[in-house]
Amino acid sequence: MKTIEDFNFKNKKALIRVDFNVPLNNNFEVTDATRIEAAKPTIKKILEDGGSVVLMSHLGRPKGVEAAYSLKHIVEKVTEVLGIQVKFIADCVGEKVTEAVNNLQNGEILLLENLRFYKEETAGDEGFSKQLANNGDIYVNDAFGTAHRAHASTTIVAKYFSEHKCFGSLLAKEIESIDKVLNNSEKPVLAILGGAKVSSKITVIENILDKVDHLIIGGGMTFTFVKAQGGSVGDSICEDDKMELALEILEKAAAKNVQIHLPVDVLAADDFSNDANTQVVDVTQIPDGWQGLDAGPKSQHIFDEVVNSCKTILWNGPLGVFELETFSKGTIALGNSIDRVTKNGAFSLVGGGDSVAAVKQFGFADKVSYVSTGGGAMLETLEGKNLPGIDAILS
Repeated sequence: MKTIEDFNFKNKKALIRVDFNVPLNNNFEVTDATRIEAAKPTIKKILEDGGSVVLMSHLGRPKGVEAAYSLKHIVEKVTEVLGIQVKFIADCVGEKVTEAVNNLQNGEILLLENLRFYKEETAGDEGFSKQLANNGDIYVNDAFGTAHRAHASTTIVAKYFSEHKCFGSLLAKEIESIDKVLNNSEKPVLAILGGAKVSSKITVIENILDKVDHLIIGGGMTFTFVKAQGGSVGDSICEDDKMELALEILEKAAAKNVQIHLPVDVLAADDFSNDANTQVVDVTQIPDGWQGLDAGPKSQHIFDEVVNSCKTILWNGPLGVFELETFSKGTIALGNSIDRVTKNGAFSLVGGGDSVAAVKQFGFADKVSYVSTGGGAMLETLEGKNLPGIDAILS
């Protein structure tokens, strides 16, 4: 696996695919610079070697050229994070871009315009990819969040660099962290899967059953499993058409000696709101008109004991509707448990949009071993799929 550490970038222009698809407010100001911060070590290494940097990214899903999605809006924030004035050009291919790239001096950074202003980007167009390739001497992919897309800038462009292509430090860390959980883990291994639907996590569950010793299932998925086993789930979210599948998963887990842990009690509410009436009830006896929205106190205690017994932990999905304060206690308790075992030497990886949002919201981002930056990409990796953006560097 070639990384930036395998190259000296002196007098070289590095074409880096970053993931600067960051949230903007109504004034087009960046509200969360995590993804920009994450790319900093790669950019810094190249500049310190004596090279220059050409950055390419997408922002949102524009239909053609749309000013609201221009990367010019993020230039100020990227400059602030990197501590170097970033140059910007309002295109990503063409004569003006070629001229700007040719004029780039060692130690300088040029940010290209939104790749998705061209439909050729998402189509993986060969000609467009070749034009992008002309913008650098060495191609660096540091965008895990888009590694599952066979787009021009994430995959096809790599063809034009032969041996002169590598992973950035962020993408290398992502690969190593997931590999550490799935293939090189210290046992016992625990996976925590939350979220609303079993259907969105089926392939993940099936793929990781051979890799883990314990599996905690929380969030809305819980109720499909509980109802499948004869429990009453009231008005809780439930996929009736997936109940048979839930029973199959339980059987497969038992055959592989994987212990599945479901909540035994829940905080139920009579409305999906912070101000709803609530009661703690047995997970199999939720009254009609009530819905389970968080793991209850007994469940929190059981999950804490499971976490404490494990050396490698994968956390994908919250235990409740953590966005509403009333139903955030289970997710916070789980975060505290993982924080404690991580301090004692366990390896903990958090990935997937909602769980990443939760660890940031509750201050756990610096208390776990690694927080993945790619939601869809991480899910596909956990499903056992090869990611085209990673394969393109390895081939």
